[in-house]
Amino acid sequence: MNVNETLDLQQKVARLQALLEVSRRIHATIQLDEVLRVALEIVVRELEMEGAYFTSFPFSEGRIPPHSLLNPNGSELGGGSFRFALRGKAGELLTELVVIPREGTPLTLEESDFLEQLALQIAIAIENARNHERIIHLQRVEQDLASARAIQRSLLPSSVHAVAGYKTAIRSISSYEVGGDYLDSLRAPSGDQIMIVADVAGKGLTSAMIASSFRAAFRAMIMAGVPLVEVAQQLNALSYAEGPEARSRYVTAILFRLDPEANSLEVVNAGHNPALLWTTPAHGPALLGASGTPIGVQPSAQYASEKYELEEGARLLAYTDGLTEVFRGDEEFGLDRLIDTFRTGPLDAEAALDHIWTTLEAFTTEPEERDDMTALVLLRNG
Repeated sequence: MNVNETLDLQQKVARLQALLEVSRRIHATIQLDEVLRVALEIVVRELEMEGAYFTSFPFSEGRIPPHSLLNPNGSELGGGSFRFALRGKAGELLTELVVIPREGTPLTLEESDFLEQLALQIAIAIENARNHERIIHLQRVEQDLASARAIQRSLLPSSVHAVAGYKTAIRSISSYEVGGDYLDSLRAPSGDQIMIVADVAGKGLTSAMIASSFRAAFRAMIMAGVPLVEVAQQLNALSYAEGPEARSRYVTAILFRLDPEANSLEVVNAGHNPALLWTTPAHGPALLGASGTPIGVQPSAQYASEKYELEEGARLLAYTDGLTEVFRGDEEFGLDRLIDTFRTGPLDAEAALDHIWTTLEAFTTEPEERDDMTALVLLRNG
């Protein structure tokens, strides 16, 4: 090997060592601003360029402004410039590194090759920083959703008021962290037990927010002694007045007023799934269908109530469509199976819900596709 070949090899080794060093410095941080700052310092101060800057970042949505650096001994950025594209793994343009040599002199072949390799390392570091930001964002979202789930769970009745002569059980499971099903049971000033099962159209956080607002209005009306039919009509008017977005998140609901002294049950169904009622163990089930449209769909919807006498052994199941719209392939669990499951289940409220959920688990092969699932069981002792 002659002297020139030795010098050339030494220069290549030196460039490689320099590239490894700058790569280490660029990858030493996962903060995007810091990655860009270090990269520009390498270009301007160590390669002794007049200046350098990054063009805009298409992925930043305006959050990250263009970064630039001017050599302390230089003048304004100007003259000839050289651009090096920084691309992501999928080939998309992340940004461009624009380099301005001193006094407009062209880049040498070594400088150009070094900057191309440097641009590749910067692009990798930018993607790493972006992924880090995504992870941090997702962690924050998960924390917020966990808090929202805890709040939503706290809004469900922790226990149902004991009603002499009756047993009640409730259950609600969201398909996401939070859901749009609403379930409640509270004692009215009259002493009657008021219960509701409702389902906001859609899933997720938006539906959960609608359900929370719905709960506040519903409870306020019940504690004010508003009759059940008027509760449905006022809720409808309030929801419709919220505007088009709220109307797209309409609410189906079935409301109950149980008078334990008279053993009577008043029902108002606002576009909800028909509840199942056996007024006696031997007769039923009666399907308590809708008397009006879902809440929030029409500005002046009218609702009607029905009243039933509950004999000993009477049983009621109210639910959201997540219980019937469970699939095994293309086969739906459906209303008929739900009726049979409830009819043949235990004569205990909590055990009846356990039996329903166990049957659904055995039926479905697609648990990840489920809707929110909510149910209420009421049994008259006897």
